[in-house]
Amino acid sequence: MDTGLAIDARGVGFQFGTDFAIRGLDLRVARGEVFGFLGHNGAGKTTTVRLLNGLLPPSSGELKVLGLSPVADGDRVRARTGVLTELPSLDDRLSARETLADFAELYAVPRESVVARIESVLSTFGLKDQADLRIAKFSKGMRQRLALCRALLHEPELVFLDEPTSGLDPVSAHEVHGLVRGLREAGRTVFLCTHNLVEAQRLCDRIAVIDHGKIIASGTPAELARNSGATGSVEVEVDPAQVDAARAALASLGSPVEVQGAVLRVPLVRESVPAAVQALAAAGVRVYRVNPGEATLEDVYLSLYGRGLTP
Repeated sequence: MDTGLAIDARGVGFQFGTDFAIRGLDLRVARGEVFGFLGHNGAGKTTTVRLLNGLLPPSSGELKVLGLSPVADGDRVRARTGVLTELPSLDDRLSARETLADFAELYAVPRESVVARIESVLSTFGLKDQADLRIAKFSKGMRQRLALCRALLHEPELVFLDEPTSGLDPVSAHEVHGLVRGLREAGRTVFLCTHNLVEAQRLCDRIAVIDHGKIIASGTPAELARNSGATGSVEVEVDPAQVDAARAALASLGSPVEVQGAVLRVPLVRESVPAAVQALAAAGVRVYRVNPGEATLEDVYLSLYGRGLTP
């Protein structure tokens, strides 16, 4: 196995009784990349994170994290990783500062660095003014930010983030996105579990989609778009007096046409754009603008699953 990878999983399976929660999992995550892990609830994302951190032993296959076996070297692996769970557990009786001090001791943060580390993460996530309040008084967003502080306190090499912007306001979510980019720039690896497809497309170098414990697609966002058969949409602006003629011309290509004012949108692969323009020209439609859009990650996801998406 390649010890130069942050994560190297080959043929990993995990069973609950007779049911396979994970089957034939193959993952290669390079050090320093942001890797997106997408899937519906129950697809196997959380079980995979537990396997990678040595909290569950695989039923089959080989697994290395940071060059170590999570089964044989679980404590050493977890000392070098940080985990934000989707529903982080926090002790409401403690303050944010007390919580971080306790975890600094658990993570064996050097004593001379504890105060500076705590102040740094509190400042990063805008919690300095609330650092001495009991967590019971925290909103959901504040609790999420504190959980992020806790996950990053010991400066882990590999960070697992499960829905990191859940419950955050747009400003805080934007700050988390900046943090993820900063982790990449610092050479750290991020394993990002998310339902937020816009978030994944903006942040992730590569992505894997899991369904019923099995990877059904992986690659860069552009590769997924090419390989999944997902189509982008072409946006055409025409003379407002010719909208009906334009609609008929585009509909002749066999795709549904959406009309909003003088702008028409039709799902087409990029290679079909010339045919759309020719159809409009043949119908005598005056075209003011043509904007071909690449397939988005949402298009890919819907193409793979063939059903509605709940972010």
